[in-house]
Amino acid sequence: MARPRMFDEDRAVEAAMRAFWSAGYEATSTQDLCEATGLGRSSIYNTFTSKHDLFEKALRRYMRSKNAPTFELLEGDLPVREKVRALLWNTVETDTDDPLGCLVVNSVIELAPRDPEIAALLRRDQERRLEALRVAFEEGMRAGEIDAGKDPLALAHFVVATIGGMRVAARGGADRVTLEAIATTALGAI
Repeated sequence: MARPRMFDEDRAVEAAMRAFWSAGYEATSTQDLCEATGLGRSSIYNTFTSKHDLFEKALRRYMRSKNAPTFELLEGDLPVREKVRALLWNTVETDTDDPLGCLVVNSVIELAPRDPEIAALLRRDQERRLEALRVAFEEGMRAGEIDAGKDPLALAHFVVATIGGMRVAARGGADRVTLEAIATTALGAI
């Protein structure tokens, strides 16, 4: 008879998520995961099967936790420019307890080119965010907030690319003034 688990799996996935977010998939060793989660190797592999499996669970957790407030904002009643302003300023005003950058952006760069499973997961995530932004821009156009001659999907791609670029810039050392300038410029382009 198997022994019952003596740990909180959600807490372990959260800790692993932060380890992967800080160092990336390849640079996060099994020992790093043991230290981050407080689990032994056997517990990690008995529970999560592999480092890849744990990473996928961590990435899904990250996407759920970051996307929920984004979708709530985009589906809300604010004018579309205020929605986009809030998204951009969420990127400027990152939580100081969080690692710099974005686990999704980092994973697109590091894993998507050679890991079809992760690439598909990331593609579905991006499609959901693009669709939510496209809908918000279309609503803004109907309300007269955005020039009706603009392409709502192109605007959605622009916002996603800008936020991704801001996260890369932050990870690379960009200061708040620089991030604010990027956000302000992006708002002006919309």
